[in-house]
Amino acid sequence: MNAEFWNRLREYRSDNVFNPWGDSDPLDLPFASPIERAERLASHFDVDAKYLLIGEAPGYRGCHFSGIPFTCEKQLIKGEVPRVKATKRLTNREIPFSEGSATVIWGTLHALGIADRTVMWNAYPFHPHKPGHLMSNRTPSPSEVRDGQLLLAMVLERFAGAQVIAIGLVALRALHGFGCASVRHPSMGGANKFRAQMRELAA
Repeated sequence: MNAEFWNRLREYRSDNVFNPWGDSDPLDLPFASPIERAERLASHFDVDAKYLLIGEAPGYRGCHFSGIPFTCEKQLIKGEVPRVKATKRLTNREIPFSEGSATVIWGTLHALGIADRTVMWNAYPFHPHKPGHLMSNRTPSPSEVRDGQLLLAMVLERFAGAQVIAIGLVALRALHGFGCASVRHPSMGGANKFRAQMRELAA
């Protein structure tokens, strides 16, 4: 990714939004800074990807602290994420953060043998939260999704040779006109459907 991408990513600010690559969280350990999150994302992007999975937006249990979409602290500690070195704790929370969707998605990618060639991003790449509640999630507004379109286009250009797969309806709408496949989001009882659809696409 070029310097414009990283500058735009780091500098974005909006109300009731946490920027993993520009903001610090009270739960961050001293070495778990926005800079380290950007370095992990750069490592995640360092591949000739075959698949590009696009989700909705980061959640507080995952990318908020990891800096990688659909990836949580627990997975980084266990070294389950290709191209990203295993790390010690990222937060001062008693128990490392674990995210259900991240667990399903990485588990599926590894089971299908495509984890090493997959990159992930979000239609709105920043963490939208409820007013006054940093540790919460909300659906990004249409204007926020529009804010993410330029960064999304940059990611699509960078991985132009990859098969683009929208995870959920927000991502599918954001990708309108780009041409992509779509799968069920694994949350809210959608895990089995997600696994089955990904299996078909990877066949």
